Amino acid sequence: MRVAIVYPPLKSEKGVALLTQNRQFQWFSRPTYIFPVVPATAATMLKKAGHDVLFLDGIASEISSEEFDSQLWDFKPDLVVLETKTPVVKRHWRWIDEAKKAHDVKIAIVGDHVTAMPEETMSSSRVDYILTGGDWDFLLKNIVESDFDASKFESGIWYRDAQEVKNTGAFKLDHDLNSAPWIDRDLVHWQLYAKKNGNFRRTPGTYIMSGRDCWHAKCTFCSWTTLYPTYRTRDAVDVVDEIEMLVKKYGIKELMDDSGSLPVGEWLKTFCNEIIRRGLNKKLRIDCNMRFGRLTLEDYKLMRKAGFRLVLFGVESANQITLDRFVKALKVEDVENGAKWASEAGLDVHLTFMFGHAWEGPEEIKKTVEFARRLLACGYASTLQCTLTIPYPGTPLFKELAACGSLHSLDWDEYDMRRAITKTPLASEDDIKRAIQDVYRGFLQPRALWHRLTTTRNLFDFAFYYRGIRSLLGHLLDFK
Repeated sequence: MRVAIVYPPLKSEKGVALLTQNRQFQWFSRPTYIFPVVPATAATMLKKAGHDVLFLDGIASEISSEEFDSQLWDFKPDLVVLETKTPVVKRHWRWIDEAKKAHDVKIAIVGDHVTAMPEETMSSSRVDYILTGGDWDFLLKNIVESDFDASKFESGIWYRDAQEVKNTGAFKLDHDLNSAPWIDRDLVHWQLYAKKNGNFRRTPGTYIMSGRDCWHAKCTFCSWTTLYPTYRTRDAVDVVDEIEMLVKKYGIKELMDDSGSLPVGEWLKTFCNEIIRRGLNKKLRIDCNMRFGRLTLEDYKLMRKAGFRLVLFGVESANQITLDRFVKALKVEDVENGAKWASEAGLDVHLTFMFGHAWEGPEEIKKTVEFARRLLACGYASTLQCTLTIPYPGTPLFKELAACGSLHSLDWDEYDMRRAITKTPLASEDDIKRAIQDVYRGFLQPRALWHRLTTTRNLFDFAFYYRGIRSLLGHLLDFK
């Protein structure tokens, strides 16, 4: 069978779409491309099973719609697969209908929005299949291998039977991640994502996922809890085997493990010790997502010894009431202590904050701004990122705010982080955007600049900081 996994170009005056395998959609003034691990795994699975596969990312390849259409339809696919997200789902509905009108092709769609609201997309477009949940790479192989015979479909698939919409029930996360093949990086054009990524200090860089997705999996705002309500990991040694291949074959210098939270405990110790034993810690740097309140100073020191460089933490707010309502399961002091320990161990700490919570007023926002700027000034945070609070469909936060009338809009186009969706005690959303800009300007504090200067180690650092300044200017424009 001929299968195309695609991202149609999304041209907009708002900027470049940050869509591929992303937990929060945003239009960026400066292009940023995240390597899509699950779509790439899906493509590799199908190719290894003997199918013809086209992986075509019209966003990251920066091609025109005309060139995208030419490459796609010249391939003559039997099935086209799209990943979508709330802010662009309506655009994808239109694209599907136009494609179905012009071509005899089956189309499947995946992602957290359609997992949360499959009936909506089935009724709003002519899509043939919705593959719900996070293991849609396994589900895609299932429908292809079954030759679209619904009697052989696994749980979690929506489909059309004549004029009737049917489904196979709730998705299950019971697939063995160790049975999935290592990604065929050439098949999915890994170079497109190797440099234009703000996380990478050294390039070329790439992504893997040791786990799907977060071992906490309770944050009420996170759209990926819709996809991955349970957590599973790959074998630690197998992950190191893949990393060693990436270093030797592709010359990878920096690696981002995009698990929602990197596995901890014995898994992390085994992983770090194996990396050290093979000398890979001298050849590349590793980045990961992590949660506060779980690791000790000694854990961070082991990670640094193993070649970890950047650790990303979600903070969201400096107000305990917000952390509790989000079920973050941490205290504000855990944030400062954890950031201090990680930075003392020699790791770069990246923090993410959200602004525009429905229950936070001027004083609460001021507290978060001051907290973020202080962490930058004292060197506990090397970089940070701010976003607007976007309650995606399917999340407990969305259900809570929708039930009490605290949403400004149910027009999905407006969930793109260019306007506040939640109703807040503030006079206007300009107050929120000014707060975000105030945080970003914290990079220019004398103490923060001095810390960066005194911790600069080599030319990689200087090049990274130059890119960082450009990104800072871009973020100020993103929230103008």
